[in-house]
Amino acid sequence: MSDSIYEIEVESLAGETHELSEHRDKVMLIVNTASKCGFTPQYEGLQDLYDEYRDRGLVVLGFPCNQFGQQEPGDESEIGAFCQKNYGVSFPMHAKVDVNGSATHPLFVRLKEEAPGLLGSGRIKWNFTKFLVNREGHVVERFGSITKPGQLASKIEALLE
Repeated sequence: MSDSIYEIEVESLAGETHELSEHRDKVMLIVNTASKCGFTPQYEGLQDLYDEYRDRGLVVLGFPCNQFGQQEPGDESEIGAFCQKNYGVSFPMHAKVDVNGSATHPLFVRLKEEAPGLLGSGRIKWNFTKFLVNREGHVVERFGSITKPGQLASKIEALLE
């Protein structure tokens, strides 16, 4: 594993590989997403946060995942079209990843190490688990699916100060 979250490579929906270092000195809200989930309307709240705070240094990063109830069956182009058409998503969306199991993406290995779940569980329980990362690249807090994006506004504002 890399020494820094900024060295971790991710792939965009368009298939372009880049390091998270392009978000250095920004507050990151990293979310595993799905298009056919009861929590899918949270895309709207995530976009609202991005619109409200991006000029102050917030970036929302979406990572589609099909590990929970097969709720992200589409390919990257379908995912992008869905997010844009239904929720006007303009924050960076990425290629599908695994967040649990032997093929867990290195980013989610790091996130879960820095912010284990309830009772120290390393597993992500469902879609729309959110990780709030400070400007230094460290996970500040992890939020479950039921936490609506708007509920994170005060925590984001504190990190943007």
